Amino acid sequence: MTKTALLTLYGRAWCHLCDDMRAALAPLLAEFGAQVEIVDVDADPLLEARYNELVPVLVCDGVELCHYHLDVARVRAALAMRVAAAS
Repeated sequence: MTKTALLTLYGRAWCHLCDDMRAALAPLLAEFGAQVEIVDVDADPLLEARYNELVPVLVCDGVELCHYHLDVARVRAALAMRVAAAS
């Protein structure tokens, strides 16, 4: 297992909350050496149906960590657990 955590941010191009979450997430990514994959829900009808009104949605290992606004404590805990598990 790799130490680098991969988060998935489901959002859309015209979403200011998505931009805000991506910016707020940057310090945590740097702190934990994590990466984020940005997925545009409008490019996939299934994702759009699932996440439409919830974007942005941040997921780690299949677990939804937060939506609308970054939950720093929850994301930090998830990243710390991922790094600890990889050690």
